[in-house]
Amino acid sequence: MKRYSKVDQLPKEHASEVIVPGCLVLEGGAFRGVYGEGVCDGLMQADLNFETTIGVSAGALNGISYLSGQIGRTGRINLGSRLDKNYVGFKPWLTSRSVIGVDYLFGTLSAAEPLDEKCFFYPRRKFYVVTTCCETGELAIFEKNEKGTDIRYIYRAISASASMPFVSKMVEIDGQHYLDGGCHTKVPFQWALDNEFEKIVVVRTRPREYRKKNSFMGTHVPKLFYKNYPEFAARLARTNEHYNADCEAMDRLEKEGRIFVIAPSEPVTVGRLETDMEKLGALYEMGLEDAHKLTAQLKSYLGRAG
Repeated sequence: MKRYSKVDQLPKEHASEVIVPGCLVLEGGAFRGVYGEGVCDGLMQADLNFETTIGVSAGALNGISYLSGQIGRTGRINLGSRLDKNYVGFKPWLTSRSVIGVDYLFGTLSAAEPLDEKCFFYPRRKFYVVTTCCETGELAIFEKNEKGTDIRYIYRAISASASMPFVSKMVEIDGQHYLDGGCHTKVPFQWALDNEFEKIVVVRTRPREYRKKNSFMGTHVPKLFYKNYPEFAARLARTNEHYNADCEAMDRLEKEGRIFVIAPSEPVTVGRLETDMEKLGALYEMGLEDAHKLTAQLKSYLGRAG
């Protein structure tokens, strides 16, 4: 199985115990999230371990290792095992009705890179996972400590957040059904604003100037596919519209100094289910380098010396 040629050179260290006030917002985007993995590793290397983290889909997956302080962990998993047929593709869809085998990720793949659960559940750090409730079409947000230190609970929420519509089955939690948080909100910066965080750092997986085109599906495909979930179908049909509006809002907030945005410094040509390991590796390296280049500017925004 082919891996990224430099996967063994990824950083392998543990983050410091320094905790930074503020909220880190992590965008998803399936395997474009590899960019965010690089950024998170760069932030940890700079002792920028935020007190609160919220993530959508791949962003939520990246948040696991960020909370546990394991630099390079998520990168090694994805850049080493993306082409594992049990992880992504037809085989996991046959076994779990999901194109990405999240259970396999949390089981077999994580066994080779064990999660530091003690650090992950450190009570001073908060972690929120964004999903979309299929019954209501609204955001549903899960917090890591809602069921104590049962890692299975947050894994279940992340499975929902990473379950792409149309190609994944809904994930049931406490009697309700959930799918990808990006069906409602791809970049949950508004949650951070609504919760009155003074410092908000947003990690994008698309360049700032990127905007989505009108969906080829229109409103008909979502309504037909999710006819038993009309509110969800209506929200899904307007995903691109809401995303573009959010991009405009983030541009304005960044200019006002209200949020700090880290976005790809070069065009991103990686697909959602990219199979070119060198392209994925280059995207990770871009995220790591972008984080390093912006460290001084970010610390200034945060009011931190050094």
